[in-house]
Amino acid sequence: MDIVKRIRLSPAERRDQLLELGIKMLSLRGLEQISIEDIAKMAGISRGLLFHYFPSKRDFHLAIVQRSSDDILGALTPNEELTPPEMLRDVMERYVTYVTDNRDSYVSLLRGPGSGDPELRVILEDNRKQLVDRILIFGRFADIDITPRIELAVRGWIAFVEEVTISWLTEPKIAREELIDMLVGALPVTVPDAAPVVSL
Repeated sequence: MDIVKRIRLSPAERRDQLLELGIKMLSLRGLEQISIEDIAKMAGISRGLLFHYFPSKRDFHLAIVQRSSDDILGALTPNEELTPPEMLRDVMERYVTYVTDNRDSYVSLLRGPGSGDPELRVILEDNRKQLVDRILIFGRFADIDITPRIELAVRGWIAFVEEVTISWLTEPKIAREELIDMLVGALPVTVPDAAPVVSL
């Protein structure tokens, strides 16, 4: 990775720069292999200055995971001007685009050695909870009565989406559009009450 020419940045800008460099490095290696020294060198700052923004290497790693989680949630903000079926497909299309563009970092977070870390898992679980809440928004737009059973089933569907997508990234035996069709079509199968969400 290229070394960034040192320039004066505000504290917020510097912190963002370090996180972005960390996310880029995550696309090349596992979270546990991200080096503080390498990041500081690429940013054109001292190792000590990096610790001004992140008290420890672990704090930096967790901040990278949190930023990655925020990025994917930002990419999947529902377009509420669409109908529920259109909204769902739009989100799945953007999801597949995001994980394709960030393939290695995405797989590393969900399947890498660090994925068993309790604090990291808290961030990933919060990410899934927010995704569940977003999917349930589609149901509310379709006037579905959201029950605990539906919430649990939607969570199961999200696990299906993650597993199928990772398998597809590893070995894409079907076209992108076929994958999206599968992900969208699996929702009413997993959550029969959600049929109005995908029925035009």
